[in-house]
Amino acid sequence: MFDRFSALDRRLTRWMADHGINLLRYSVGAVFIWFGVLKFFPDLSAADGLATETISRLTFGAVEGPVSRVLLAILETAIGLGLITGRFLRLTLLMLFAQMLGTITPLFLFPELTWQDVPFAPTLEGQYIIKNMVLISAGLTIGATVRGGGVIDDPEAYGASRHH
Repeated sequence: MFDRFSALDRRLTRWMADHGINLLRYSVGAVFIWFGVLKFFPDLSAADGLATETISRLTFGAVEGPVSRVLLAILETAIGLGLITGRFLRLTLLMLFAQMLGTITPLFLFPELTWQDVPFAPTLEGQYIIKNMVLISAGLTIGATVRGGGVIDDPEAYGASRHH
């Protein structure tokens, strides 16, 4: 019984190692496209007001309102398309990390909107921002394979690779 479970476990782990990075790219890409496309339409994105105010503040008022919303929509949609297609991944990940850096700033620029009790109880907007840590980690994981590497499902091979 244990041998059958172990064989199944190895097959499932191998499948996850073989497909996990691509599925991660597709799912994160879909999230970026979805949220990006919403921003093309005023008031459809829950983050619309906070995002446009953040961009205005970060650009010292040079980019405001509808222009900032459209630029953010284009950026997020481009990130999503880059992740899904796998084309220009280095540039896509650079854009993702820059965009994520921008999304974190409201925690500091607008604490009255992002925290009920700093730093323990974020508002709904703050929670929306904090969940981006998952997207940053996903970007790091995808980035670790951009030169052709992959996920290793064999602990012995992993151990050997760490010692060279």
